[in-house]
Amino acid sequence: MKKNASKQKVIDAASSLFFQKGFSGTSVRDISEKATVNVSLISYYFKSKQGLLEYAVTQYYEAYLATMEEVIEQQGSLSPIDNLKELISSIIHYKQSNHQFSCFIHRELTLDSIFVREMAVTYLAKENHFISNTFFDALKIPTNSELDRHFLLMQLKGMLITPYVLQNEWKDQVVGEYSHNIFAKKYIKTIHQWLDFIIEQKDVRTEMNNSITKT
Repeated sequence: MKKNASKQKVIDAASSLFFQKGFSGTSVRDISEKATVNVSLISYYFKSKQGLLEYAVTQYYEAYLATMEEVIEQQGSLSPIDNLKELISSIIHYKQSNHQFSCFIHRELTLDSIFVREMAVTYLAKENHFISNTFFDALKIPTNSELDRHFLLMQLKGMLITPYVLQNEWKDQVVGEYSHNIFAKKYIKTIHQWLDFIIEQKDVRTEMNNSITKT
């Protein structure tokens, strides 16, 4: 479906301003001036600034989850660990290609608001389902290490959001589309190396346990 150009221009302007000034610090007039449209057009499309936010978040998450689903559906010929790596790559590339709104959303998720709680119930629950299932399928640790499994999952989730929660750590290194692509590739490689280390340690523990059992 073809996007409405002026509507998308408003969303892009709002994303940039929400990232820079926060939701509360951004007015509808700020958005209209940055998007070079009339305030009445924003009211026509979204009713209010809250309506614009909800539309933008819905658009962001529906495209994000569709990207994850597409990757998962196409992974039948890969090993579980390669499935997980492909999913991680798709997550970071999506978040990095929508960098400003990704940073804004992760800031908003630290706030205790009705809107955030509603969003957590819908989109974040589905995101967690995709990541958790793919992770546990790849990292088959014995059941007596269930706690370890969940600690490792928590670490992975932390790595997936760190660049967007601590964006000031990277702001001088990531400027322009090319540097965003380079950052995404390097960061994905770092997470993949962490996974390889975890898998290697798991295999070592399994061998040790097998040796103890045999003796």
